[in-house]
Amino acid sequence: MNAERRTRLEEAGIDVGEALERMLGSEALLERLLGKFPADPNFAALGEALAEGDAQRAVAAAHTLKGVCANLSMTGLHSLFTRQVEALRGGDMSAAAQLMEQIAPAMAAVTAAIGDGDGER
Repeated sequence: MNAERRTRLEEAGIDVGEALERMLGSEALLERLLGKFPADPNFAALGEALAEGDAQRAVAAAHTLKGVCANLSMTGLHSLFTRQVEALRGGDMSAAAQLMEQIAPAMAAVTAAIGDGDGER
């Protein structure tokens, strides 16, 4: 991973150093896992569940995304999904839905940064 790629990922809210520690220093593993993130179906499922008022499905999708973000050291997204899961578990669908205003652009930034890969996957 070159310095430019690392900077783009960090600017999008990914703690690359922490993620690499978790991956035992394997840049190839980190790149492979990051490459899978944009295709994760849980973000779409979360949006659908919130639109339909399905709290159970929403909490399942948000909780899964929270875990993935923690494992990949996506600190900003992890924090947002943590807040969303808490709101959902507390029965506050409105607050959970409102958090999508912050989650969606953060998700787009992370996805864009991942997509700007330098072919090292």
